[in-house]
Formats: sequence, C-alpha cells, structure tokens
Amino acid sequence: MKRADFPRRLIVTGTDTGIGKTVVAAVLTAGLNGVYWKPIQSGSDGPTDREWVRDHTGLGRDHFPPEAYLLRAPVSPHLAAALEGRTIDLAAVVMPASLPDASPLIIEGAGGVMAPINDRQFMIDLFRHLQAPVLVVAPSRVGMINHTLLTLDQLRRYDIPILGVVMNGPANDDNRRAVEHFGRTRVLAGIEPLDDITPAALGRAFRDGFACHDR
Repeated sequence: MKRADFPRRLIVTGTDTGIGKTVVAAVLTAGLNGVYWKPIQSGSDGPTDREWVRDHTGLGRDHFPPEAYLLRAPVSPHLAAALEGRTIDLAAVVMPASLPDASPLIIEGAGGVMAPINDRQFMIDLFRHLQAPVLVVAPSRVGMINHTLLTLDQLRRYDIPILGVVMNGPANDDNRRAVEHFGRTRVLAGIEPLDDITPAALGRAFRDGFACHDR
C-alpha cells in the first residue's frame, strides 16, 4: 500500500488489548509523518500512549493533539470514567481543529471494538461518530483468526468502512490467507517484532511492512 493510498484520516483498532495497536499506530505516524490522536485514554498515571508515540517517533508536539478524555485508572473506559464520577459523552469528542499540512490523522481506539465507553455505548460507536475508515490490528499468533473475523463482522454490522488488517508479530502466511479469505478483506501489512523502537526503525517498519503486502 502506497502513501498516496492512505485516507486523510483513519482509525486504528485491535482485536483485543495488548496486541501492539499503539506500536502499529506509531509505525503509521512515523511512516506517514502523521498526526497521532487518542480520543479516550485510560491509565494516565504512567506515560500515556500519546507521550509514548511522541517520544518514539520524534515528531513535534503539533503532531500530538490532547485527548478528549484522559482518565487515571488502567481499566475499561466506562469504568475509568465512573471511578472519577464522570461519563464519556461522544458529543464532547471533536476532531482536532488544525493539523500540520498534508499530515494524515491517525486515531487510536482503546481496547477492542466492543470496549464499553459508557453504560450504553462502545468503542465502535466512537468510530461511527468519527466517520473514518478502520484499520484492524491483529497479532499473528495462533487464535487470531477467530478474534479478527469477529471484529470485522462487528464493524460491518455498524456499517463502518474497513481499510484492512495489519498483522503484528512474526510472519504467518497461513493466518494471513485465512483472514483475507474468510474476512473478505486485505491484510495490508505485516509488522515484524522490533528490537529497538526508534524513529528510523519505525520508518523502516512502515516501508517494509506495507510495501511487502502491496499487491
């Protein structure tokens, strides 16, 4: 997939939490000279995902607009908000007002598509609210086919455009073929494990990961 093929804004989600979604978002931000935005962040006592991506891409602060909701507890967004006596309101989640010229907006979700954000809405409702195509990050390990197909199916139920899938981890051609066949979508990239996460390494991962699946 070439740079010019990427939309002006896209959402990065995952089949679960802890599967490398933020690393893939950093690869995209570095490779596309993009703007990284995480609208809802829970677990702010340590470095936030925004701070982590900023530190590892080396891009300027204008590439990292603040979160709409920054919550302390490292739990599901609905619970993190409740613990602070707050309720997440989608109407309060507004796209960043200005972006650096020609920089696409990389929006990272929290957890998987069905992570609750309040007592009646889920992360997938945020995606529909933001009206951007979704890129699904899945680990390449055994078990990913089921989780990936369920995620793709739910996105389609909500009529959310699917940009494709990124497989994170050691190459697994059998899983890639299964996801493309049964999921009726493309695996746009394979991101191999990174020994050292630097701006150069992220840029290389973008070029190698996406170029090798450009077919």
